[in-house]
Amino acid sequence: QVQLVESGGGSVQAGGSLRLSCTVFKYPYTFMGWFRQAPGREREGVAAIHRRLGTTYYIDSVKGRFTSSQDSAKNTVYLQMNSLKAEDTAMYYCATGTSPNWWQMRPGDFTVWGQGTQVTVSS
Repeated sequence: QVQLVESGGGSVQAGGSLRLSCTVFKYPYTFMGWFRQAPGREREGVAAIHRRLGTTYYIDSVKGRFTSSQDSAKNTVYLQMNSLKAEDTAMYYCATGTSPNWWQMRPGDFTVWGQGTQVTVSS
């Protein structure tokens, strides 16, 4: 059974940093996306990374603050989040799948999801 196991969420003050991890079990993933969902809001793609190419994509609101990286030997993808803002508060998920449109970071194109990890940023 494919599993994506996330860790690294928590509570920080605005301006602080967190690093999320997503470890993949039993799945030869090609790409990984990071998503977030705040209460009352739709899930949105935040970042994505291609496993072999290392290509990364980000939404405008996190560019320059968030960085996705990976350790292929550990089957683990990371999301380093710096200069966090209150509006970054959300449940964060990693996800993967097989869609060729993965780089657009649309939730519907991802079929395997992690359990989520909460990020809370206080102002």
